[in-house]
Amino acid sequence: MKKLWGICGLFLMVLWLSESMTVGQPIAIIPRKGCNFPGAVCEDPKFVGGDGITFYFHGRKDQDFCIVSDTNLHINAHFIGKRNPNMKRDFTWVQSIGIMFGSHKLLVAAKTTTIWDDNLDRLALSFDDMPIHLPNNDGSKWRTPIAPRVSITRTGDRNRVVVEDEENFRVNAVVVPITAEESRVHSYNITDEDCFAHLELGFKFYKLTNGVAGVLGQTYRRNYVSKVKMGVAMPVLGGLHKFSSSSIFATDCPASQFGNQALPENSHGEYPTLHCSSGVNGTGVVCKK
Repeated sequence: MKKLWGICGLFLMVLWLSESMTVGQPIAIIPRKGCNFPGAVCEDPKFVGGDGITFYFHGRKDQDFCIVSDTNLHINAHFIGKRNPNMKRDFTWVQSIGIMFGSHKLLVAAKTTTIWDDNLDRLALSFDDMPIHLPNNDGSKWRTPIAPRVSITRTGDRNRVVVEDEENFRVNAVVVPITAEESRVHSYNITDEDCFAHLELGFKFYKLTNGVAGVLGQTYRRNYVSKVKMGVAMPVLGGLHKFSSSSIFATDCPASQFGNQALPENSHGEYPTLHCSSGVNGTGVVCKK
């Protein structure tokens, strides 16, 4: 009887894996709470680099940091947060990203929200400083003749979009709140004044050079050697000043490579994939606990 149950269990596992598989894509199986796969950025915030090494970069609340910087792609993240009086740092989350490519700039942001309502869209978008209004229907798509390779598509009626510049990058974005339960478990002390709506993000890069930089970007270099201390409970990446940007659309962080045409090509091609608990998947993911 035990042998029969073992065979049945193995059959069910194989069946589940076959249903979960997407042709041409790696399988990523993760617990509902957690992100431990290459390219992830989640929690407060925990990064899993392109090299598979986990580290933390907390940044500072109300400041901007370059997370990817390459010849024709620069991505800044704006951090929001709350100070814990019992700690020497802020609890932080990514509220928005500013993406610069060519002569264009694109903003993806979570609107400030007091009490979360799943029926309301809290996503803000703009392209070259012009607001983008997408109907609240799954599949709604925005394009512009100014940049015909660029598209923004809703992947749900509210709070979910995919932003893509063909042959450069693809971003899956989801707006999520800090829930009362998460606040209780992690001692965030979130109140009804602000639920700290923020972004979970999944990046896929189509063309990076081997000189790519930024908090996350640098981990995609060939032969990159991690600078974090391994074997500790919370390995933290330092060098806050190196990644600090003066604004969401500034390319002035000391690590910036934007516009540097002398960078060597990176032969990696495809990059690792991660799935967030919210359903976001791709390379370089921002998600929460």
